[in-house]
Amino acid sequence: MGPYPDELYDIPFTSVSSFVLLMSSVSMVLALAAIQRGDQRGLRIWLMATALLGITFLSGQAFEFTEFYREGLTLDTNLFGTTFFVLTGFHGAHVTVGVLILLSLFAVALRGRLTQANSLNVEIAGLYWHFVDIVWIVIFTLVYLIQP
Repeated sequence: MGPYPDELYDIPFTSVSSFVLLMSSVSMVLALAAIQRGDQRGLRIWLMATALLGITFLSGQAFEFTEFYREGLTLDTNLFGTTFFVLTGFHGAHVTVGVLILLSLFAVALRGRLTQANSLNVEIAGLYWHFVDIVWIVIFTLVYLIQP
């Protein structure tokens, strides 16, 4: 009982959304580089850019979830629905945590309490963010691109 991937997927839309998430890794690298050279303004700009790109990705995911639900796909529709919503939803939860971490770092940076001396905090957040991006590449490949 459907709907099935070939009836729902909008690969160009999801590809753009994936590109947005991957570009957030670039802005995260720029945030780390900024704090390591003591550039507070650059740190704040790139942390916020990374968070906004993450929010944009999450918005695309929410749109896709809504569209799929309108087409009749739910967690209990079929195995595809269960797998799709659990995998992408779990990933989305982790992106949300990452965005909250980024916004927290931004708030600390605004108060001047995120300095070159404690740049390890930004580096650890960056490692988490890059891991979430890599996981998305795997999910996107396995769930969207490789179809039976």
